[in-house]
Amino acid sequence: MRRRLATYWYAWAMIAPVVAVIGVIIGWPLVRGVYLSLTDADEANVERTIGVNTIEATYEFVGLENYTRILQDGDFWDRLGWTVVWTVACVGVTFLIGLGLAVMLNRSFRGRTLYRMALILPWAIPAFVSVFAWRMLYNERNGILNSLLDKAGIEGVSWLSDPTWAKVAVIAVNVWLGVPFMLIAMLGALQSIPAEQYEAAEMDGAGPWQRFTNITLPGVRSVSMTVVLLSTIWTFNMFPVIFLLTRGGPAGSTDILVTEAYRLAFVSSPRDFANSAAWGVLILLLLVLFAIGYRRALRRQGEVW
Repeated sequence: MRRRLATYWYAWAMIAPVVAVIGVIIGWPLVRGVYLSLTDADEANVERTIGVNTIEATYEFVGLENYTRILQDGDFWDRLGWTVVWTVACVGVTFLIGLGLAVMLNRSFRGRTLYRMALILPWAIPAFVSVFAWRMLYNERNGILNSLLDKAGIEGVSWLSDPTWAKVAVIAVNVWLGVPFMLIAMLGALQSIPAEQYEAAEMDGAGPWQRFTNITLPGVRSVSMTVVLLSTIWTFNMFPVIFLLTRGGPAGSTDILVTEAYRLAFVSSPRDFANSAAWGVLILLLLVLFAIGYRRALRRQGEVW
């Protein structure tokens, strides 16, 4: 250890500020959250200041009681089930659309640059602006979508007040936001595949589907596995789309795990900090377990990390 420090001292010096910042921004809140999840802290018993008076904290250590109560509660499993469906649907549809668009944009045709810019545009717009725009489109009375349906002689849809349609709506918005990232990643992977492979396969009589399955898919595999993992983690914790579009409604039908944790800490009365922290720790554990299982599955398939 001493020899490594002496040899690579400049490298350690360069990363030390980053490690310190990450430790303060992420490490301390994580430790604090784990500790609170083992207590009965809520709005009524935490330390607070009223005027010039400071009321000391009176919450107590309760061990794993919060976790036991959450895992025995049907709401947690309902939220987890919908979160898994939401994540799989968003990531799956986003990947398929992103890959399909990347394959089309990887070819030479007139106006390709313009199409690329148009398809990447949703990524450049702040998420909350996009969600508010979609909320206007989904408006049941004055929204563009229902206006188009009315002109076609079709009855308007209760996009955000019907549980089923609300779920479809939030998935559609998240896919719209996620496609540009997937498109860029897949396009970069496609452009790294040597053109000679396609030329040789075409000379050997391979059709478009054979070239796609035997050259394109293996060529983008390493990149696609990485972006699928990242997209899964991001989507699992995608708070803005759910919160800004439906507020978890109607009747909590679109609430995912992270929005439920937010509701416990900032919306419910009294605010339940301990249970919210426990939900957060459970979310972290689920993502860590998924990442470990995903990595092992890739190793068994011969991927190198």
